[in-house]
Amino acid sequence: MNAQARDYAFSDAHFHYVDFFQESEGIKALLEKMDESNIDHIMFSGIPVAKKWHENEPQRPRYYAGDDAAAYWYSATDFIILRALEHLTPDQRKRFHPFLSGFNPNDKNADAHIRRLLEMNPGVWKGLGEVFTRHDDLTALISGDVPRANNEAMYRIYALAEEFDLPVMVHSNITSKRERMPLYLEEIEDPLRYFPNVRFIWAHAGTSMELHRHQEKLEFLFDTVKRMLETYPNLYIDLSWTVLDPYLLNKDGEANAQWVKLVTDYPDRFMLGSDVVGSFKNMDKYLDAFIPFLDALPEEVAHKVARDNFLAVLPSEKEQD
Repeated sequence: MNAQARDYAFSDAHFHYVDFFQESEGIKALLEKMDESNIDHIMFSGIPVAKKWHENEPQRPRYYAGDDAAAYWYSATDFIILRALEHLTPDQRKRFHPFLSGFNPNDKNADAHIRRLLEMNPGVWKGLGEVFTRHDDLTALISGDVPRANNEAMYRIYALAEEFDLPVMVHSNITSKRERMPLYLEEIEDPLRYFPNVRFIWAHAGTSMELHRHQEKLEFLFDTVKRMLETYPNLYIDLSWTVLDPYLLNKDGEANAQWVKLVTDYPDRFMLGSDVVGSFKNMDKYLDAFIPFLDALPEEVAHKVARDNFLAVLPSEKEQD
């Protein structure tokens, strides 16, 4: 195998067209970045919350964690996505796979809201998410109750996803900043068990940058992910950047043999994402960072992870040009 001869094309399986203020560099800038970065396809989603600039804050925050002001559920994010799609040609449109995200996962009315949007735009939406449930400090900042991936409102949403054959991307942290155990695992594991016909994409495999600030590495993550892949054939893993380091690559930038074997054993269940928010200049940087790991995989598996697995999880687009 000559790994250096490989030429990867990507699907960006975790992407946000807007930031936490619902602002974006725009569809033209995104298309240019996709073309120069070998990104053939993209999971095209907004962000389900907006960060408030509080009356008492003298400076507009630059990120949701910039100050203690709340964030709030923002359904108009999906209409920003729909408007952006209007600026694409039919050929360009084939590369964009919209995920609907602007709903409150604590509201048992949310499934009715989602149904309305699905029926208003038949065939447009290809998935749901990213759904924010356990999500670092953002969990505490969002107005209202703490979201859980296994609450009744979400169960109604999963039932709807099954009805419409839509994958669901869920952000559900595997633990807290302090506990060195999978404290919140049941919140993602319960729906996997109760909705076996729904395809779940687990964002970052439950990890986050904030968790790694407090715990450099979750020592239980590999065994947990391995067991869950063995147990739940409806589980897919988003490997976006917080899984790359310190799990997939070691400190020398070399691929971890355990993870190489795991991905090889489950070649259809992993995908890559940039997880950028509204700004696109680093998309290629985040995706290209996976190349040392991809090069350590069998070539057929590497191309699946880089591009094809995301397309295969979509409802009606099993075959892509």
